[in-house]
Amino acid sequence: MNEDEIKKNIFQLLKKIAPDTEPSALKPEENIRETLGIDSFDALQFIIAISEKLGIEIPEKDYGKTNTLNDLVGYIKNKMGV
Repeated sequence: MNEDEIKKNIFQLLKKIAPDTEPSALKPEENIRETLGIDSFDALQFIIAISEKLGIEIPEKDYGKTNTLNDLVGYIKNKMGV
């Protein structure tokens, strides 16, 4: 899975969590939760959805490593060995 495919999955899942937003407009360094107005419950649902869809484990201690689009893509690539 390449970076564009990872981003596509992220955007699709964010759109399900926050349907009134436009995730693809996120800038690489923007905080996902703050920019899209996602509360902590929805953020947790998003992390779980990412884990399930991509088949990777994201332990709670790593949640802080997934704040921005760049952080999340890099984290996923690292977990997937891409």
